[in-house]
Amino acid sequence: MGKRIGHIDWYILLPIVGLMFFSIAFVYSASAPFAELKFGSKETLFLSHSIRIGLGLLALLFFSRIDYHLIAKLSKFLLIVAIGLLVFVLFGGEEVKGASRWVNLGFFRFQPSELAKYALILHLSVLLTKKQDYIKDFKQGMMPLLIWSGIVTFLILLQPNHSTALIILVISISMMFIGNVNLFHLGGLSLVGFAILTSYAIVAKYPIQRVSAFLGLSKSTEVVEVFNYQLQQSLIALGNGGVIGLGPGQSRQSALFLPESYGDFIFSVIGEEYGYIGAAIIIIVFLIILWRGMIVAKNAPDLLGYFLSCGIIITLSIYALVNACVNCGLLPTTGLPMPFISYGGTAVIFHGAAVGVLLNISAQAGVYPKDEKQVIEEPDSEEQPTLFEE
Repeated sequence: MGKRIGHIDWYILLPIVGLMFFSIAFVYSASAPFAELKFGSKETLFLSHSIRIGLGLLALLFFSRIDYHLIAKLSKFLLIVAIGLLVFVLFGGEEVKGASRWVNLGFFRFQPSELAKYALILHLSVLLTKKQDYIKDFKQGMMPLLIWSGIVTFLILLQPNHSTALIILVISISMMFIGNVNLFHLGGLSLVGFAILTSYAIVAKYPIQRVSAFLGLSKSTEVVEVFNYQLQQSLIALGNGGVIGLGPGQSRQSALFLPESYGDFIFSVIGEEYGYIGAAIIIIVFLIILWRGMIVAKNAPDLLGYFLSCGIIITLSIYALVNACVNCGLLPTTGLPMPFISYGGTAVIFHGAAVGVLLNISAQAGVYPKDEKQVIEEPDSEEQPTLFEE
């Protein structure tokens, strides 16, 4: 299925598998009080999360055995499918907490934004690889990247899912920067993009209210209490934990005080039960993954592998960093989960698949000589292709 599986990158695999297995215990501890109240059984969310972790591991193993060049050939198709699902979810999706983000398949709820995120990373990697000879040209080099990124960001913004849209924009800009686009173009368009998001936030009011409450600028006591409640409970949890924590299963804040204790705020529950030491270990594990991912990118057998591994490791790192900062009160509440740890189905499965691709890139390192980095499917002529010609 692949060109050659030279080795297993244990520096990536073991930390990821460790996070996934330990997350089962973390989710059970954080979700038991809520699950017992809502479903009548402490094990309901624990069992659901365990199944999804299993699916995530299967996705990891499956994609680690498939040559990433084969997956890259489907990049445009996957991105179009993802965009189609994002459009569908706006009109026929299941609404949760005032946002239409889910496709309900009956036995499984699917979040198209997770597919769109990694499909975009894959397709940007392909485009950056193909367009290196004229990447500085705005129309032929940068414009296709902007169009695809803009479509995905805009559709996710409409759900509304402000935090995910912003993160996808940051990931896209980061990949373009790594892809050596014209920095003047990138800087100008980045400012335009963030200005559009800011204008939307002002019109929508909700994001601005959240940020104002976080910064202490809101004059409404009610708004501050509503938007800062989770943050306050999260900080209480971290304070309860101290250095060594209260012990496994001894969290107080997860007993219906801290909303989303098994999801977006599971990091604070880990800090409460395992203390500063436990929280620090989680951060160290992600730093190891980041360090190893950078090495994989550096040693990737071709430009496609380089861009793809960069996109994957940037995504995992940003999600982990933002979630930890939110839990510690350094950023406003965003609703972004901690990769491989927070309760969830779609995110766990797609993160697992992405790590599988990263492992495949690592395994193929050395397949091509270092001075023969490939640019896949370069045009035979010197003419520049049309805007979407690939």
